[in-house]
Formats: sequence, C-alpha cells, structure tokens
Amino acid sequence: MPFYEYKVREGTRGCPKCAPGFTELQRLADPPLKTCPRCGAPVARQISAPAIGRSKSGFDDRAKAAGFHKLERRGKGEYEKKY
Repeated sequence: MPFYEYKVREGTRGCPKCAPGFTELQRLADPPLKTCPRCGAPVARQISAPAIGRSKSGFDDRAKAAGFHKLERRGKGEYEKKY
C-alpha cells in the first residue's frame, strides 16, 4: 500500500495536522481524500517523488558468496580480480 501526501487547499485554514501537510497510507483502489480526517477542511493530494532504487549495501558480499567474481579495470585491456 502506498503513502499519499495531502495538504490543505489554498485559501483555507486547517488544523495542526493538515495545515503543514500529512501522509496517509491508502490502498491503490481507495479514492483520494477530499477532507481532512481530523477537522474536515478541504485537502488536495500532492505529487511526491517515488522511492525508486535498490540498496547497494552488502552487494559485494552477496555476489562473492554466490560465486561471482568482480574485476576492476587497471588500464587498457588490463583487469585485476578483486574477489
């Protein structure tokens, strides 16, 4: 389930929850919120950056444990085996 960010609509005062913005955990099938769950002020869903990427921590250790080799380029056509 993704997190969606909401903020009170311009020209409207909200409560301490919605005025600075808040995050809501919702299913993809759920419709966007139209009002703040606490005070009822009109809110709009904000566009936010998705969390894309993978963790590189432990990549070398896992590759080595799986039997892979890592080569590092030393010069033109020259490589050194790191593991």
